[in-house]
Amino acid sequence: MNREQRGKTVVITGACRGIGAGIAARFARDGARLVMVSNADRVFTTADQLQQQYGSEILALQVDVTDEAAVQQLYQQAAQRFGQIDVSIQNAGVITIDRFDTMPKSDFERILAVNTTGVWLCCREAAKYMVQQRSGSLINTSSGQGRQGFIYTPHYAASKMGVIGITQSLALELAPWNITVNAFCPGIIESEMWDYNDRVWGEILSSEEKTYGKGELMAEWVKNIPLKRAGQPEDVAGLVAFLASDDARYITGQTINVDGGLIFS
Repeated sequence: MNREQRGKTVVITGACRGIGAGIAARFARDGARLVMVSNADRVFTTADQLQQQYGSEILALQVDVTDEAAVQQLYQQAAQRFGQIDVSIQNAGVITIDRFDTMPKSDFERILAVNTTGVWLCCREAAKYMVQQRSGSLINTSSGQGRQGFIYTPHYAASKMGVIGITQSLALELAPWNITVNAFCPGIIESEMWDYNDRVWGEILSSEEKTYGKGELMAEWVKNIPLKRAGQPEDVAGLVAFLASDDARYITGQTINVDGGLIFS
């Protein structure tokens, strides 16, 4: 157990599956008190499983991070339940994949609302409590596409580049209160989102010359990763736990890649 997380109150959005569930499991194992948040009711099942496995104190909430009033209430409930908010991890995110000429404006707006505005709203509300405490850590999920865009996902790339901008700006603004703000950029991580990516990108990229079956496109991309494997949620969770620890108290405004060496920037 990492003793540095014991007794800390950690809020995690997008916590019911994939990277978010992996992060929640790491902090539960390390003795933190968790506020697990998702817009899906699956968050209650995930929270129950972690509570049974680790005996953790967990508050599970179903919240839409694009709803300003709901986000405000989320942090109020967290503070009322646990007394303080030490770490807030803005991980909720969505993706769609489509050609430029068929992508609906509603998809573009939804991706930005969840991935960018949702991150900012959660940071804003969490920081209000951290300013009072004069301490805290905000950790934001960006993406490899926060570093460089990719085909058929201009809205997703824009949303994740925006997360980096939010991170850098808030790091400067919140430094006087000893609040650190950092982000991380996952690469190809085995998860339900990457199952979707593999399927839909594969469908669009398939042609008469080459047709991608299930898992084939992802396997082809993994060959380009220097470490020659896709990441696991646990790989990301290790970095996030470090950024939330006292060992990272002099690190702020940074965005760190977690991608097996796929992108150097």
